[in-house]
Amino acid sequence: MARHKEFDKAKVLSKAMEFFWYRGYEGTSLQELLKHLGIAKQSMYDTYGNKHDLFLASLKHYADQKITYLNNALERYDSPKESIMVVFYDLVKFLIDEERKKGCFMINTAVELAPHDQEISKLVETNMEHEVSAFYRALIRAQKEGELSERHDDLMALARFLNHARYSLFIASKSTSNPVVLNDIVKITLSVLD
Repeated sequence: MARHKEFDKAKVLSKAMEFFWYRGYEGTSLQELLKHLGIAKQSMYDTYGNKHDLFLASLKHYADQKITYLNNALERYDSPKESIMVVFYDLVKFLIDEERKKGCFMINTAVELAPHDQEISKLVETNMEHEVSAFYRALIRAQKEGELSERHDDLMALARFLNHARYSLFIASKSTSNPVVLNDIVKITLSVLD
C-alpha cells in the first residue's frame, strides 16, 4: 500500500492563500496551484477538497489573520482615537510598498466572485461585519474616553464609514503609489472624528 506524503497543512494553506491572492480564483489553474504547493492532486482532495474548497479555506485563513490584526491594532494604544488613526496610516505604508500590487484578497474576491458565488458572498459579508464591529468597539471606547464630540450619535454608522473608507484606500492605491495622495485621503477621512 502506497504511503501518502505528509505535509504541513497550515503552511500549504498559507501558500495557497498567497497564490490565489496574486492570481484570483479564475486566474489560477489547478495544475499551477498544485505545482506551487508541491502536493499531489489526491492529497489536495483528501485534505482540502476541490479547488473551490481550498480557495474558500484560503480566504477564511486570510480573514482570520486580518481580523486578528485589526482587533489588536485598534487596541494598541490607550487612546482609541490614536489607534484608529494609526490603522489608517499604517495601511498607507503598506500600500506604497511593492506588496500593494496584490491589493486586498477580500476585496479582490468580492469583485471577482461574490456577485455569483453565494458562499463567497456570505464570507465577504461576515468579514465586513467583524471589521465594522472592531471599529465600533474602538469608537465606543473613544466616546467613553471623551475623544469624540457629542455630534457623533450613531457610532455604528461611523464604524461602517471608517471600515469602507479603509477599503477604498486599497482601490485608490491601484491608481497611484504617491503617498501624498493616499495620506491626503486618510487625513480627510479621519477629520470625521474631530
